[in-house]
Amino acid sequence: MAYTKTKLAEFDPVWARIARESEAAIADEPLLGGLIHSSVLHHGSFDQALAYRISLKLGSGEMPEQILREICDKALASDDSIGLAARADIVAVNDRDPACDRFLLPLLFFKGFQAIQAYRIAHWLWETGRYDLARFFQMRCSEVFGVDIHPAARIGKGIMIDHAHSIVIGETAVVGDNVSMLHSVTLGGTGKEEEDRHPKIGNGVLIGAGAKVLGNIRVGDCSRIAAGSVVLQEVPPCKTVAGVPARIVGEAGCDQPSVSMDQLLGVRGSDEDGEDAG
Repeated sequence: MAYTKTKLAEFDPVWARIARESEAAIADEPLLGGLIHSSVLHHGSFDQALAYRISLKLGSGEMPEQILREICDKALASDDSIGLAARADIVAVNDRDPACDRFLLPLLFFKGFQAIQAYRIAHWLWETGRYDLARFFQMRCSEVFGVDIHPAARIGKGIMIDHAHSIVIGETAVVGDNVSMLHSVTLGGTGKEEEDRHPKIGNGVLIGAGAKVLGNIRVGDCSRIAAGSVVLQEVPPCKTVAGVPARIVGEAGCDQPSVSMDQLLGVRGSDEDGEDAG
């Protein structure tokens, strides 16, 4: 991965854009100058700024910011995929969230983005056998952001978690690339099983607000789960499911539901009449 690091050091388009946006933001609102300088412009790279932001958010009397910063710096330096996934997440949020018109915003203000990056550090700790420290990150992420992701869960890149309040993702859950989910989504189990017991979410899936996907079931690529649904059975690729318990109500309606963010049933490929799925 040395080649990747060298190229990113030479020109990182995400970081370059964030730096430009930071200068413009200070010009527009000088009162944010201290925040933006400390969080962005003081740092020489995106990875350094990300490590600072995560440690600042998660630091507490139990674990000071400086120690967390050292952990985050080491994780990002040891595993290029963490920073690359974070860049993909920023692009995804900017592309899919109409409230996001700059790359700078997720880094500074969006707890969904910040929570998923904290999870990525926790997952690195878990994978390196530092289980208790990974659980500490999970605890602080839950306390600070209201997002509870087990550090053993496997989550891809290009993830957008909108609003992010009350997200729960269990230990054996798998989330593919380019997935979008809204607040109060649960990827949970169905009982006290100790083995593989959580959902497997395919690539390009859109999960509406308040949806619950329970058990070791597969949600196929590019499918849609309507808001408030309880999914207990496997979902084929490119389908829309809705209800309690969820059933197939039509086709997904497009190639990438997670990108289009179309949450209206009855508009594309559904026999339902204009319900709001998210």
